Amino acid sequence: MTFNQDDFWLGARLLLLLAVANGAPVVAKKVFGTRWSAPLDAGWRFVDGRPLLGPSKTVRGFVVAVAGTAVAAALMGFSLGLGSVVGAFAMLGDALSSFVKRRLNIASSGRATGIDQIPEALLPLIVIRGVLELSLPEVAAITLAFFVLEMPLARLFFRLGLRDRPY
Repeated sequence: MTFNQDDFWLGARLLLLLAVANGAPVVAKKVFGTRWSAPLDAGWRFVDGRPLLGPSKTVRGFVVAVAGTAVAAALMGFSLGLGSVVGAFAMLGDALSSFVKRRLNIASSGRATGIDQIPEALLPLIVIRGVLELSLPEVAAITLAFFVLEMPLARLFFRLGLRDRPY
């Protein structure tokens, strides 16, 4: 495997798309408050009696993440469709994380390092891997970079007043 500048910039653009997908629901919550904040799980509970996902996963967040990532993708030279797929699968990864956290009895918006970051990056990268001809090491590297960078970005969003918690 050889490293070249094109691979680096592709990875950087994909990281930016993942950041948009991750940050769009947070910004939407700040902008819209409780408007259009219907829970994605419709309030359903799993067989263990705990919420399926919890109240912090909203239809608004999902829609804003998909739309925002699609627009960001187009601005970066990707197709709207690819951006939509990245946004949708990032949010599905985020929902999967919430499902797992509820099973582990971690409260909604509770911190779970690794569980909070990896599925949100890994799932969309696996889905678009063939389209962009990403190797498994590239998928792993971008996922690792997202994991490392998401935590300081979350703290920055907290300092800017966009997040309720610094994680």
